[in-house]
Amino acid sequence: MQRRTYLDWNATAPLRPEARAACVAALDVLGNPSSPHAEGRRARAIVEDAREQVAALVGAKPAEVVLTSGGTEANNAVLAAGWPTILVAGIEHDSVLAPARASKVRIVELPVAKDGVVRATDLADRVVAQTGRALVSLQMANSETGVLQPVAEVAAIAKAHGVFVHTDAVQAAGRVAIDLRALGVDFLSLSAHKLGGPKGIGAVVIREGASLPAFIAGGGQERRRRAGTENVAAIAGFGAAAEAARRDLATMARVRALRDRLEAEMCAVTPGAVVIGADAERLPNTASIALPRASAETLVIALDLAGVAVSAGAACSSGKVGASHVLEAMGVEPAVARAAIRVSLGWSTTQADVAACIEAWSKVALRRRTSAAAEAA
Repeated sequence: MQRRTYLDWNATAPLRPEARAACVAALDVLGNPSSPHAEGRRARAIVEDAREQVAALVGAKPAEVVLTSGGTEANNAVLAAGWPTILVAGIEHDSVLAPARASKVRIVELPVAKDGVVRATDLADRVVAQTGRALVSLQMANSETGVLQPVAEVAAIAKAHGVFVHTDAVQAAGRVAIDLRALGVDFLSLSAHKLGGPKGIGAVVIREGASLPAFIAGGGQERRRRAGTENVAAIAGFGAAAEAARRDLATMARVRALRDRLEAEMCAVTPGAVVIGADAERLPNTASIALPRASAETLVIALDLAGVAVSAGAACSSGKVGASHVLEAMGVEPAVARAAIRVSLGWSTTQADVAACIEAWSKVALRRRTSAAAEAA
């Protein structure tokens, strides 16, 4: 069988052994976490232990963590909370942009520089003009380019003018250190499967003193914000993954070195290749590489056939062919944007994985050169 190399960690990370073990163990626990008897209390203890582990990952208090079905629900819970005004940039994930636009509220677009970064000075001009209740939503890291945003700086400006702040930290968690207090945000979104937990579980962290209306009604769970019996097994896996991810933050320097080698050698093979966001601070695991005059879809398929899994943008949108709204917001030339693929690494990525990707990329480049030469003849 063909050896497979998985380099699409930003779509979903492999399940960590600790998370798998926690999920399996929790499946054998009888009892509803809301029941007062011994069985219910045992299930409740699993939920609360995991809540503490998730809180520790982002420097929050356990009471500030509201468990959700994932990052998308967490973002929707914040963005659809009835803000009269929302300030947001075009680089945000669809799970931020879609509920913001669907709310029929006043949207203030934040400009994005060529490197993919929202400038705090640009935000200041727009925040000063706000009156009444408003929300700024600024991601910590972009899922396609890995570009990091100045969330703490933006939050300081916004808070000085009474504006609430949300950050989508789905891609950043477990890859860079996060401290809710240092960031100064009111709301923060997380997703378990991006950091090695199970799919279908996440959290919205609500800073003490901030509030959100209930986003699922019908019960008292999650401090009456999200009704419904908790998914105990998935929550246990989320907690275990969060604890492991916090422990493994130190390994991200190794991952960064692998990413840098990957970019350098891919660009050496194809000198016309462009690393998007290269001039900005980025996640240590993410590379967005474009090969102008190529098709991202064709490149992804070619690499897949060679045994290497990468993507052409956010996994939520990978089933449709079209220009990336993130690259469009950055002002990337259409010919480059259409040719951009995302290669994302993780804690278990090896030198052999990087070598396999480079070898596959080299073969794709050789076929393109051969084809071009044949056409020219």
